[in-house]
Amino acid sequence: MKTYKLKINGKDYEVAINSVEGKNASVTVNGAEYHVELENALTGAAAVAASQAPAAVQAPVSAAPAAAPAAAPAAAPAPKPAASGAAKKVTSPLPGVILDICVKEGQAVKAGDKVAVIEAMKMENDITAEVDGTVASILVSKGESVLEGADILTIA
Repeated sequence: MKTYKLKINGKDYEVAINSVEGKNASVTVNGAEYHVELENALTGAAAVAASQAPAAVQAPVSAAPAAAPAAAPAAAPAPKPAASGAAKKVTSPLPGVILDICVKEGQAVKAGDKVAVIEAMKMENDITAEVDGTVASILVSKGESVLEGADILTIA
């Protein structure tokens, strides 16, 4: 297992690559374990090199979906009403564990309504809707670990 310390957009991340098998990898990011799918499968010597090589050779693994949410935009745009037919994604404001989903698909919500609760650093944080609309889809479940910028649900 290799461990790397990364700084992405000014935030520190500790990434441990636990195992790589073909297109699937098991990684731990800041203590939370993720199973990710690589764009290109690593086979034979490349898979062995990925688990033993320095960070420079790790580019395919560090570019895996587990690290992608860390590159979320620095600032979210100001909330505005959802356009007719356009879905607005509600994203996680910080890395943590989803404690509760407070809405159901098809439920009407107004801007400011609590839609989910996330635990981060032993504190509960409410996630609220930014626009009025109807919950189109819920993309996470209770107990799931998410990174900053991860999609929680969509409002149409």
